[in-house]
Amino acid sequence: MDRRPFGRTGLRVTPICVGTSPLASMPALYGYAVDDARAEATVEDVFDGPVNFLDTSNNYGAGSAERRIGAVIRRRGLPEGFVLATKADADPDTGDFSGERVRRSAEESLERLGVDHVPVMYLHDPEYHITFEEAMAPGGAVEALVALREEGVVGHIGVAGGPVDLMRRFVGTDVFDAVINHNRWTLVDRSAEPLMDDASSKGIAFVNGAPYGGGMLVKGPDAQPRYAYRETPESIREAVRAMAKACAAHGVPLPAAALQFSLRDPRVTSTIVGVSAPGRVAATLDLATIPIPAELWDELDRLAPPSGGWPA
Repeated sequence: MDRRPFGRTGLRVTPICVGTSPLASMPALYGYAVDDARAEATVEDVFDGPVNFLDTSNNYGAGSAERRIGAVIRRRGLPEGFVLATKADADPDTGDFSGERVRRSAEESLERLGVDHVPVMYLHDPEYHITFEEAMAPGGAVEALVALREEGVVGHIGVAGGPVDLMRRFVGTDVFDAVINHNRWTLVDRSAEPLMDDASSKGIAFVNGAPYGGGMLVKGPDAQPRYAYRETPESIREAVRAMAKACAAHGVPLPAAALQFSLRDPRVTSTIVGVSAPGRVAATLDLATIPIPAELWDELDRLAPPSGGWPA
């Protein structure tokens, strides 16, 4: 796979990034369990394939995703040129997201992963724990991340979250090298566009998470009626049904259009796709290469519902 510049960092990453939240085994969220053997076999499959970008987090499955990735790294090391990204998370018990907590989170992640450095670390979901002002305050979470970068513990820093306006405020500080936004740049929710424009103008990598909206754009709205794991207006489900019908008329699977919607935008550095079993990366690459005619893209654009600010 061709590798794209990761913003201004000097790193180069594949346009598909493997997401590891499913490997943490969170059946309450995903509806299925993943044991150690399956998770590690999946990571092995990633390391043996063409994708060079993997995304995880301190809090996926209370650290189980990082531990499983780390088990494979300890056996074989990271492939040359591989970009491993993780996230600093609030304390799972107290919700503390201070600068001190960010340092502890980083220490926990490095220990689980079996490394002494990660190329990328994000501030994860600050909207659930602290205000923008608290995050940016002296001694706060962002100052701690910057210090970790200066100390060489992490190569580059980013922020990962949902609300577009909040992510734009973080990007506007010029502190961050990358931003992840999820569920807001898909076939049916295109509200991330201002954030994408901001990132592009500043040379900040924009990483698009959840191109399938939590499964609706893979399974369809009747099998998966929730978007981003939330209750969804019927108007959105109707739009997805219409999109699925349009795709079928052109012989294109709906998930192929959903994935390529993200991949085709030059403002998107990489698209995170969660995988849960060996072979899923190859299946994703197949979806990425299905030809999609221009007239179908035009039709999908016409069928897109107006951005209504959901999810908030």
